[in-house]
Amino acid sequence: MAARLVQRCCWRHLGAFVSTPSAVPASLLVPAGKVVMARALPQAPFALFHTSSPSSWADGFSVKEQVEDSGNPEHKVIGELIETATSPQELFQLSELHDLNSNQASLIITQLSRLAAEKKLETGSILQDERFQQLIGITDDQISQVWNNTLVNLLKSLYSLGVDSSRREMQSVEQEVLWRLRRLTFRQLASLAEFLAVKQGKESKLLNEVIKKLELRWTELEGTRTVVTLMAKVGHISPTLMDRLEDKALELAEQFNLDDIRKITLALAYQNRRCVPLLRALSYHLIQKHPELSLNILMDLIFAYGKLNFHQPQVFQKIATDLHPHISTMTPVEVTRCIRSFALLKWLSLPLSEAIAQYALDNTKQLSVAHLCSIILSFARLNFQPSGSEDFFNMVHEELQDQLDNLEPHLLTDLVWSLCVLQQAKAPYLQRVLAPEFHTRIRGDQSLKAQNLRLKLIHINAAAKLESPDYRGPFLPAEMLNVAEPAGEKVTLLQSSLRDALAGVLGSRDNGRFDVRTIYGWQIDAEMVVNNENKPLPLKDFAAPHLLRSEGTKPLPPGARRVAFLRWEFPCFSNRSKDLLGRYVMARRHVQAAGFLVVDVS
Repeated sequence: MAARLVQRCCWRHLGAFVSTPSAVPASLLVPAGKVVMARALPQAPFALFHTSSPSSWADGFSVKEQVEDSGNPEHKVIGELIETATSPQELFQLSELHDLNSNQASLIITQLSRLAAEKKLETGSILQDERFQQLIGITDDQISQVWNNTLVNLLKSLYSLGVDSSRREMQSVEQEVLWRLRRLTFRQLASLAEFLAVKQGKESKLLNEVIKKLELRWTELEGTRTVVTLMAKVGHISPTLMDRLEDKALELAEQFNLDDIRKITLALAYQNRRCVPLLRALSYHLIQKHPELSLNILMDLIFAYGKLNFHQPQVFQKIATDLHPHISTMTPVEVTRCIRSFALLKWLSLPLSEAIAQYALDNTKQLSVAHLCSIILSFARLNFQPSGSEDFFNMVHEELQDQLDNLEPHLLTDLVWSLCVLQQAKAPYLQRVLAPEFHTRIRGDQSLKAQNLRLKLIHINAAAKLESPDYRGPFLPAEMLNVAEPAGEKVTLLQSSLRDALAGVLGSRDNGRFDVRTIYGWQIDAEMVVNNENKPLPLKDFAAPHLLRSEGTKPLPPGARRVAFLRWEFPCFSNRSKDLLGRYVMARRHVQAAGFLVVDVS
């Protein structure tokens, strides 16, 4: 470091010494036509000397750098030769034919990196070339004289070429960049951060320092491209910076093009950042200003909205309408990705879903078992029955009947559960998952995944008992029907309101039950028994076959009925659309089949 500082001081004194034209031979002076410009810029009177004054680091190419770049005809010619070179050999020949300075050597290394990437060249031969080592040596000897923009590109090029990070020359470039961070422009910092985030990740010390500077100077942020790039590539590393970027994106929302909107929504989705004001603004401009959307943008948008569980009916309707003509030409992966996203959003578009069902019929041979299962799971979540359901499910059974043994247990359980929702589960499916050898593997497992699997098996067991009269077994044993209450589950406002409302109707706590966990796997929010005059009766006196352990043994009196209150609590959806959720529909069917009059509460 001390040597570096001495070197800088020497260059500064040398620059001061040659500031008088008489001190330099006439052959080295800038041509007369350029002297007028040099006098207007006293910091850089001669193109020959690249002094390292702090003012020269103020921008990407400072005024001084621009003058030096154009002031020397030989430098200009060399720069053009570097830019137009089409092979590493041409660049290496330049280093042999000309006495290069550190900027020119850096430009050659940058061009080598670019050619290697564009032409997919082997970088090993470039790094081992003796002339490349000479270029690195030139830049290292005069590293303080390399211009800011060239220095940033040099660092990125050395990383791209795979230069060992432990090399002294590499560490010298990194250290020089670290020293100059305060003097780099915001755009240079953003470019460097984008590159380091992809190339090195969160562990990079230099990247962390760059991000700190971006956080401090975020008010300098301007231009949609920089905002989009930082959100997509760097935002996940710094939540603080991402907050600033979201604010700036909201300010610039009207200026974003379609690809910008796609990249921002994907960045938010991958980082699980549900910034509602920004998503609303992007949705508005998407509808107002962009009438035509390509297939790739449609797919990415619906994926992002589904991942963030962000509901915007106008956008969904537009995406579904625009996707419909593309369905027949889409790949199986695109089709399954599309319907899965709509299922996550619980948004049913009948024309689109019909088109996907027809696609499955027309392209059966191209659909893998995983694709077919994904379509069935999505249809079940939406409770969608194709208009040609008989043909569709005949195809499904034919394709799946020989593949059940090959399915992973959780996927097989989800598949059978979905067929139960759609009322298409035949005996072979039920027998596979209700067989003792299948469910004994999870009996002692208390993980969340195993608990979810156990709950779905109880639902399947209920469907087998209540909706499949021809099914003869096997069934789950009684000890598996007891569902543990979720730890830390809070009482919602709707639940407390329901309890308050029923308290006056029941008259006594003995006339009702709350949060009833049934042997069918479904939770009844409130339960009561009324006689033929609709007056509440004490529950504990009567047998309760829907409970694992019943308090009473008496049968219900003639004309008496059981009433169950099922809560519908999804604030993003209207009461009208509740039957789109296959899970709720199956719960309602099973509770009705158990002898209850169901009352929906929302």
